[in-house]
Parts: sequence; C-alpha cells; structure tokens
Amino acid sequence: MLVATPTMESERDSLANFQSARGFEVIDQAKSAVESVCPGVVSCADIIAVAARDASEYVGGPRYDVKVGRRDSTNAFRAIADRDLPNFRASLNDLSELFLRKGLNTRDLVALSGAHTLGQAQCLTFKGRLYDNSSDIDAGFSSTRKRRCPVNGGDTTLAPLDQVTPNSFDNNYYRNLMQKKGLLESDQVLFGTGASTDSIVTEYSRNPSRFASDFSAAMIKMGDIQTLTGSDGQIRRICSAVN
Repeated sequence: MLVATPTMESERDSLANFQSARGFEVIDQAKSAVESVCPGVVSCADIIAVAARDASEYVGGPRYDVKVGRRDSTNAFRAIADRDLPNFRASLNDLSELFLRKGLNTRDLVALSGAHTLGQAQCLTFKGRLYDNSSDIDAGFSSTRKRRCPVNGGDTTLAPLDQVTPNSFDNNYYRNLMQKKGLLESDQVLFGTGASTDSIVTEYSRNPSRFASDFSAAMIKMGDIQTLTGSDGQIRRICSAVN
C-alpha cells in the first residue's frame, strides 16, 4: 500500500504488481471511514484482510473468520516482492518452492490459485502462451484470446482469467485447467503434468464445497505470515504513507 518516496521503493512497482494490482483507493476509502469513528486502532493490514474476505463473499465465495490485531509496516520492500511474488511464467516447481518458503503446502497453492476465478490479466502476461505452439493450450481458447491479443501490440489489453464466469467466485477455474484453458502459464502448470496437483485440481472441479473450505483455510493461514503485532510497526493514519 505504501507509495514510493525519495528514500523508499514501493512494492506497487514490483514486477508482479506494476500496472496490475488495483483497488488501492477502495482500501483508502475504508481506512478513512474507520479512522473517522475509531482513529488509530484498525490497521491497513487488517482492513485488507477483512476486505478480501468480504469481496469473496460478495461474489459468491466463502465467508471465513478473519484474525485481526495486525499492525502496519513502516517500510516497503520492493526487492523482496520481486523475489517472492509468483511470476506468470513460473513453473510448478518454482511455485511450490515459493509457497513452501512461506509455510504453504501444495494444497494451499492449488486452493489459493483458485482466486483466479476472478480478475483479469494483461495481454503481455499470456501472449507467449498463445503464440509458442504449445500443446498445453486448447486451440479454440487460444484463437479466441488472439483476437484481442495480437502478436504485435495490445500488451495492456485485459482478458478475464476465467472467461466463463469472470465475475463469480466458483470452481470453474479448475474446470478450465482440465480443458487446457488456463490463461497464464502459472495457472496451467497446476494440471496436466502428472504432478500431485492434478488430483487436487480434479477434486476441486468436482467438489466446490471442498474448494471453498480449503480456500478459506489457506487464506487464514496466509494471513498469519510474518504479521506485525504488539508494539511492532504502527497503525498508519493513511495506508499509502507511514505516520
């Protein structure tokens, strides 16, 4: 949430977030509303965690308990974001290692990837997948995506990560993977390689309740990663800057 300053690079500008992560103004508005009635008590970190849960529920996803009591960092770490956030071309081994370093297992990886039932991606993140003559992409799906993502140009054009139900939280993401219709390389590697993730994808495609349950558990688990509590950090007055 922190914007860059002369002495601090912003994580908003990391490779995975630049011109991609959105909705900062929604968190800012929520923070302003909370500060007006309860100043200096609720952190931006908690607001983000609660907003993620509420957004899930709003579009048909699961509602789960959110732990609160986090405090906000007083610095940003773009280099760490560049290192730790998954790349759209990441292999399954790369993804597994990234998640494992944060204490998240293979089931957590597959469940959290299901968040791609929502959202959009820029053409430049999946263009290579459309034009490299790979066997792991459905020909009809590729042809449809090429119409708005030409080989030359259109890099910032957006496409839904789930073209069937792009505005609903459901398990269609996993059905797409089984049909070779994952938009990003880092999505499709979860199915079709013969790895252990194949069976989890199949399970979630058939059992939306199990997906919802595992997604909720993984979100709670992810919300506990390297949190600041007690006297560490601060409660920012505005989310885009330290106090």
